[in-house]
Amino acid sequence: GDVRAWFERIAKVDDRVYQARFTVEPKIDGLSVVLHYQNGVFVQGATRGDGEVGEDITGNLRTLRALPLRVPVTPEGPIPPAELVVRGEAFISIADFEKLNQRLEQAGEKTYQNPRNTAAGSLRQLDPGLTASRPLTLLVYQIVSSSGAPVQTQAQTIAYLKALGFPTPESTLCTSLEQAIEVCQAAIPLRNSYPFELDG
Repeated sequence: GDVRAWFERIAKVDDRVYQARFTVEPKIDGLSVVLHYQNGVFVQGATRGDGEVGEDITGNLRTLRALPLRVPVTPEGPIPPAELVVRGEAFISIADFEKLNQRLEQAGEKTYQNPRNTAAGSLRQLDPGLTASRPLTLLVYQIVSSSGAPVQTQAQTIAYLKALGFPTPESTLCTSLEQAIEVCQAAIPLRNSYPFELDG
């Protein structure tokens, strides 16, 4: 009901929304990170911070195997724009989190409460070596800014990021609001089967 009410409020401003398509993606419960690339080379990474100023964690992000240090990773990928800034979610999968806690417990060390806080704390370490020892991974889902990415929709964004070699979340394109609602409702009973924690 809330979603339909939101949709109708938008329709009062612009009835073209009735022809809109929707992209449905799982909302991973991790740490939002912003990645800066120049001519396809990763040059800086930061936390989202307060939305304006984030914490520079470039050195720690370089230790993530899932993060492309240079794009495209594949020769057949498109040529990246000169300036590209993307947003993604850094996280620890549930299985890797359980394995990490088992190792810590066997070593007589303190274990962690949940994957989200462990991921956030790991990326904020002063020692990149410690970050590298944690099973962090990454999914990229948004272009913040670009000097030439040929995308206009979220579905195109995911396809383009994937073509550049970025790991991306699963994404379902829906042709109507009702279909988007159906996809979300169908995902609810499967929530605990995802390999990572969700917060939406």
